[in-house]
Amino acid sequence: MQAHLGMIQGVVNRLAQSSFLLKGWSVVLVSALLAFAANSSEELVLYIALLPSVVFWALDGYFLWQERLFRALYDHVRTQDEASLDYGLDTKSVRDRSAYREAVFSRTISLFHGAILVTILVLIFVMS
Repeated sequence: MQAHLGMIQGVVNRLAQSSFLLKGWSVVLVSALLAFAANSSEELVLYIALLPSVVFWALDGYFLWQERLFRALYDHVRTQDEASLDYGLDTKSVRDRSAYREAVFSRTISLFHGAILVTILVLIFVMS
């Protein structure tokens, strides 16, 4: 049972690390597009910058949702009797504990990706 809990914790750690890397890539890519838009005076590039910011927001929400599901699975597994445990990593049994929409619009993700999106929208307004 300890090994199974360790596997679940490993998945949670990888999801958290992926979310962290995704935020870094989001900032780098959007900053590069904004810098390119500033140098070229092309308003179209600003609109193109909207796409990765929204996609990274949705993907970051997905990682948080999966992390929440695996945390719920961890809680479920730790309270089960070892004889009745199947040692799987399927989160279907705990899907009712977290919703994708709640993860995408969580406070931390909304503040981070919302700030990026608002910055792009302000720049579109200023440059047009």
